Amino acid sequence: MSVTTSKTFLSAFLKTLGMLFLYIFVGLFIDSKYVVINYQESQWIANALMIFIFSIVWLKVTIKVRELMLYAVIIGYVGEYLFSVGLGMYTYRLENVPHYIPMGHALVYIGVLYFIKTFYVKLNRKLLEKIFTGIIIIYALAFLVFKNDVFGFVLTAATLLILRNKPRERLFYLTMYLSIVFLEITGTSYECWEWPSIAWDYFTFLPSANPPSGISFFYFGLDLGCLWLYKQRHKIAWSRMKNIRFLKK
Repeated sequence: MSVTTSKTFLSAFLKTLGMLFLYIFVGLFIDSKYVVINYQESQWIANALMIFIFSIVWLKVTIKVRELMLYAVIIGYVGEYLFSVGLGMYTYRLENVPHYIPMGHALVYIGVLYFIKTFYVKLNRKLLEKIFTGIIIIYALAFLVFKNDVFGFVLTAATLLILRNKPRERLFYLTMYLSIVFLEITGTSYECWEWPSIAWDYFTFLPSANPPSGISFFYFGLDLGCLWLYKQRHKIAWSRMKNIRFLKK
């Protein structure tokens, strides 16, 4: 059975986000401070593994998705150097930008994309939106109350506010939010990177947890950037698709 024909939540999850989460858990452990302290510097292994996994996924997806993956990597590199190196929003263990990170952004993007395209998710879209929204609100409130995560809470509120008027994109970003929660908690627990106690280590009125809860807000930029680049390359096809959508309304 293909990914898109998955008829249960478990099947849809395991074939998309489950595989993604497993790789995040193992891949980030390789670059963890624990491995470095007890064995040796291992970031190069994490980079090599990412290239291998990225290549396998690249060969299995469609031409369109390959193009989106490429754009996600490019935007990932720009974003990482801007926010981490340039603005000091967070800091990686070696104070660099590991090569596996931008490619990892692409895998997260594609993993979420394939999850929302499964048969089960399409059939239960509204239900999943309600469940995911509830989980996100509880998570952000818990971080606000127990970790004084004002920064993350503000980003979460902004995300949910924007998604109120974005029914087509809503489930994608809600799923992205939860995927980034797993990614960030895993990465910071392994001490692969660290967030400062206030936003950008500058805004004292925005205390932050490590990690802040709503940091997936910045993935709006990744998605919008990928779509913009794709539109520029395929203007005629994109225009035709918009006309088809309009006629279906």
